[in-house]
This record gives sequence, C-alpha cells and structure tokens, in this order.
Amino acid sequence: MTLTKVVTVIFLTLSVLSSCKKSGSAFPQGEAQCVATAVSPGKTVKVEFGLTGKGEPMWALSYKNKVVIEPSRLGFELAQTSRATKFDDESDLKDGFELKSVNTSSKDETWTPVWGETKTIRNNYTELEVTLVQLHPCRKGCTCDKPCVREDCPACAKPKAVHDPDQDPNPGLSDSRTIILRFRIYDYGAGLRYEFPEQPDLIYFVIEEELTEFKLTGDHIAWWIPGDYDSEEYVTQKTRLSRIRDRMPEAKQTYWADKTFSPTGVQTPIQLKTDDGLYINIHEAACVDYSTMSLELSEYTFKTHLTPDAEGYKGDLKTPCKTPWRTVLVSDDARDMLGKKLILNLNEPCAIEDVSWIHPVKYVGLWWEMITGAKTWKTGPKHGATTENVVKYIDFASANKIDEVLVEGWNKGWEHWEDNSLEQVFSFTEPYPDFDINWLNAYAHEKGVKLLMHHETASAIEDYNRQLPEALKLMKKYGYDAVKTGYCGDIRPRGEHHYGQYMNRHYLNVVKQAAENHIMVNAHEASRPTGLSRTWPNLLAQESARGGEYEAFASKGGNPPEHTVILPFTRLHGGPMDYTPGILETDLSWAGNPCRIHTTIPGQLALYLIMPSPLQMAADLPEHYEQYSQAFQFIKDVALDWDDSRYLEAEPGEYITVARKAKNTDNWFVGGKTAKERATIVPLNFLDKHRKYTCTIYKDSLADKYETEIKEVTSLTRISIKESEGGGFAMKIIPKQ
Repeated sequence: MTLTKVVTVIFLTLSVLSSCKKSGSAFPQGEAQCVATAVSPGKTVKVEFGLTGKGEPMWALSYKNKVVIEPSRLGFELAQTSRATKFDDESDLKDGFELKSVNTSSKDETWTPVWGETKTIRNNYTELEVTLVQLHPCRKGCTCDKPCVREDCPACAKPKAVHDPDQDPNPGLSDSRTIILRFRIYDYGAGLRYEFPEQPDLIYFVIEEELTEFKLTGDHIAWWIPGDYDSEEYVTQKTRLSRIRDRMPEAKQTYWADKTFSPTGVQTPIQLKTDDGLYINIHEAACVDYSTMSLELSEYTFKTHLTPDAEGYKGDLKTPCKTPWRTVLVSDDARDMLGKKLILNLNEPCAIEDVSWIHPVKYVGLWWEMITGAKTWKTGPKHGATTENVVKYIDFASANKIDEVLVEGWNKGWEHWEDNSLEQVFSFTEPYPDFDINWLNAYAHEKGVKLLMHHETASAIEDYNRQLPEALKLMKKYGYDAVKTGYCGDIRPRGEHHYGQYMNRHYLNVVKQAAENHIMVNAHEASRPTGLSRTWPNLLAQESARGGEYEAFASKGGNPPEHTVILPFTRLHGGPMDYTPGILETDLSWAGNPCRIHTTIPGQLALYLIMPSPLQMAADLPEHYEQYSQAFQFIKDVALDWDDSRYLEAEPGEYITVARKAKNTDNWFVGGKTAKERATIVPLNFLDKHRKYTCTIYKDSLADKYETEIKEVTSLTRISIKESEGGGFAMKIIPKQ
C-alpha cells in the first residue's frame, strides 16, 4: 500500500464542553448532558457524546444540522461466569462512568486498494477519543488513593473485598475500569467503537449483551431482511419501521428455515430513508474476533443484538481489545450510499506485504447445471464433475479468454453431505474416480486456464480445520490459486452459529492460511462482510446474501425484479458479492426446471457493473453463450477492476446507473438496472472532452430478447434508454484511434 498523501493533526481539546452548549445540540436539557462534540472536516456531520446523571454514556449524530441519531445508549452488560476473570463478581459496563479525558485529531490520507471501484480512496475524518473511568461504587466521593475498605458499601460486603488499606490491594477488588470510545467522523457518516486497554481490573470478560443503540427520529422507510443467526438469503422487505413486526411472518417465508431471533430483529446493513429525503445506512466495519451485529427494533430505536455462542453468551474478550466499528452512513443524495467508502476506510491497511499474486478472476463452471437440476454434485449417472464435462468448460474458457473454471462436486463426500449427524463429511484431497485431477489441471494449464477449487464444508468446522493444511498443499501442487468455500447446514460444533465469534474467527483464519499459500478466497454462506478485504485483499468476494441461484428455485419464487437494485444499498456495503450473473437463457425448461428468471439479457449484463466485484462468474452454459454471442461479447469484454466509478443516478429498490473506467485504460463501461419499466437519459459527460468514442449499447427490446446499437459519441452525447421491468442496459465505450 502506498500513501500518496498523509496529513495528520493531533491536538488536545480542553474546552469541549463549551462547544456542547452551542445551539443545535441533539441533547435536550434534562436526562443527559453533552460533554464532548466533534464535526467532520467539511462540517456536515456532527457527533455528540454525553453522560446521564447515573454516568450512562450516550451519543448522537447530526447531518447538516438535522438530527439523524437522537441521544442513544452505549455500554455492555457482562456475564457472571467462570469464563470471566471475576467469575460471579463481574459487573456491567453501562453506568457509573466519569469523564477522564477527551482528545480530538484529524487525518487526511489517500490510499491505493489492491483492487476496487476506484484507483485511490480518500480517508478524511475527524476523530473524537473519549476516555471514561468507572469507579467501584465504594469509591464514589472518596478522595483518598487507598484501596476501598468501606464495609458498609454493598459492593464491598463480600469478604474478599474487605482488606487493610496498608496492605497490597486485594486482586479481587475492582477500584476502577477504563474504556475508550473512539469516533471517526466523515462528511458522509461516522463510525464508533469501544476500546479496552490492558488493566488489572478488566482482564478476561464475557459479553452478555452490547447495549449500543441507534435512536432514529421517526417512522422511516426501511429495506430489511429478518434477523437470523445463520442466513442472509431472504428477500429484502420494504416497509415503514412501524410495520416490521407485521411483515415479519411473510418475510420469514422467503427462506427455507425459520431461525429468526425476534419479531422485530433485522440484519445489517439496513437501508433507511426519511420523509425529508435523508438516506441512512447502519452497519459495522472490521468485525474481527467478535460476534456479528444484528439490530432489534423498539419503537424507533434499533438496539444491538449480537449473535450468541452455544452457551448463549455474545463474546469472549481479553484486554487489550476493541470491538468492530458501528457505522452510520448518511446523505441527502442516494448515490452517496453507493459511492462513499466508509466501511473500507474504517478497516486496517493491507496486511499482505507482496500482493502481486492477487488478481481479478472471471470464471465459468458447472455450477448452473447443478443448481437447475440438470446435473448432480454426487457421483452417479448425472454427475457433473466428470473429466469429460470439465474438458468442455476448459476448452470454452480457453477459447474465450476466461481465467478459470469452477468445478464443484469433484471430491468424495457429496453422497451424504446433508447428513447433519456426521462430524466428518468431505475429503478435500480425494477426488471421485471420474474426475482426473492430475490430468485436468495439466490440460487446463496447457490451455492457459486454471481450475478454481471448491471446498463445501457442510459446516463440519473442526474437520475442515483439520484438513485445511493438506487441502492447501494439494492446491499448490496442482496450481490452483483460488478457492470457493461453502458452509451449508447447521454449524458443527453443535449450538454455534454462522455469525458468531467462533465462526468469524474461523472465516478469517481460512483467509489468512490461504494468503500464506497465495490462494484467493470466495466465501459462501459466511457472515456478511465488514470491509476486511482492505486488510486481506485475497478475500475477493463473498456470497452472504440471496444470490442468483434462487432464480432456479421454484418453491421460493426466484428473485423479484427489485432485488438487484436493493443489494448495492444493503449487502454490498461490506464488500463484493459473488452473485453469479450472466444468465442469458432466462427460460430454464432446458433443465426440466419450470422457472423463468425475472430479468432481461441487458439486465443480466448490467449486473457486472451495478454489483462490482473482482471475482465475477459467467454463470450460464457454453451453448447458451454461443446462442447469444453478441451479449456474451460484453461479458468477455467487461473489466473487473477500475480506475474510476461515477454513480449517475440511484434510488433504493428502483434503479441504479453507473459508469466505470477500466483499470489502466481509457475504456468506459456503463450499466443501468431497474425494477420497473422506465425511461432514462444517460449523459456521457464523464468522457474526455477532447476525444471521440465508439459506443456499443446492449438494451431491452420489445421485438426481441435484446438489441445492440453502435454509435459514435463524445462527452456531449446524451443517450436515451428504455428499460423493461427487471431489465436494464449496458454500454462499452472505447476511444477512437
């Protein structure tokens, strides 16, 4: 990573309280007093911090002098358990705090991602650091520096807490505990996290519940999916906040199993819109060694709900440590919900010194044959991963300059992969007899193609951990450089969840071990991303949402037309998705499947742009691409890595139009996707005003499945487009020589 510009200013704020007293504070007179405030570099976003009379920490956020988050609680309830240093003597971190210090600083840097939507990303923020000290109850009002000896104090009544002040302090006594609340404030939102310094009175502790709240100002429109500890594969709902409870029973039916935790529980990222035109997105960043955050609604307040472990606890921590960032993205322009990189900026810089081996991947594979039911993963008469069938895909990829071929169902274990009673399901080194792993990899390399490894774990985690080193050795032996992991089914060990601390540790451990072996990762069924791809850019993509496969699932109704113009506002905030676009044959009767895909061919092409990822699948069959060769040409041509991206228009659940400039070229690609039939005008003012270009347009047609048009354009050109329901358009714009 190369920092092209770093400006850092650090100064102590000794008179923060006076700034809280200025007009426009979100803290009303009464319950809590604002004790610190800071504003973003452009003064559009303000964060305020306060304490109640009981010493309860609270925070608030405003945008352009409009309150977005009203004063909301912060803190933790801690578990009294043998897993904690203090066992049954543990006490909460939610009140009794006093302000110790307030520091502010600012930073303005530009960093270069390994891959992404833009060549560089600006990270410009104001930081507010609030240090709080929680005194032991018997220390309240005490001015001496001796350990507590007041036997009349209820908190000191236990025998081990009574001791002679002239002796060494009893290690069981808690005189004080310190936490730091760190806020980073951008012109388009803010992040907050808790930090726990190393200290004698807080060592090992267990979270009963995190108390972070987001108190909203009204009954906003929300795009949400049900809160679930194990799946994000629901259809997104659009309701007022007040209607979440009523809609929940219907929303739960869009997935296979009901594992929701509350009638008002939702997952993040959640997209909101106020009646006065503010767009708000709540999520988290840099979730490392911590449980995934969901939200539970009470009136208009979202309360943090962490994924529990097998014993019902929400996380084991040891100081020094820190939580993930809790994030709020806000703007009066919907395009900022897509273009601002709050989540990435809040993650740590790249941890991989040599990134030369990390590259975008465009791939094909047998996957769609299996999803539609034409082939099977397990061995037998319909087995998909046979040497003969894989050769067909290798030849197709080679002829069309596609990087890799994904082969699922190559390894032993698929005949009993749905048996949840087993602790060992798959071998990750033993192929089926009809898959010649040695010959196929040699043949692929001769053709200039690589095979893409597949590791479905069936969520037998300890078995996968045991086999992973040998599995990675096998990949190195045969020249694989990428793996698709999968975690279908209930987690084993029993009682753990896909989005708990245990599994979040596992997912990152796989990414780290893969990086050591120069392997890139595409994780399916993993917890929703929180920007860790900045730190570990070999994590190219994840599924972690309802993907294109649902178009083939008749019992779940496919994906509605608005689905793919909601996901960029929700799921994609944390990182790229392996959605598996490029299905050009929208009638699935060829596989004996009754489904029809709720889109058009140009709409499928647009997905490569409105859902950007350095890993993209051309998911259809080779014979279908031969049938629609003009449209397939766009899939071959479209870039996966970008120097520049311009969101031209956007509205959640309605439409998105974006223009992107391919990395290290002057070629532009434009994609537009809509839920409902509409007409739009695309200005090309992002082009170099001194050049002429050739523009190839792929658009919806009433007379045919799609039509193409080629025309000369300049930066002054405006192109009128009609989009069908669920459809869209795509453009390739190349400079004229």
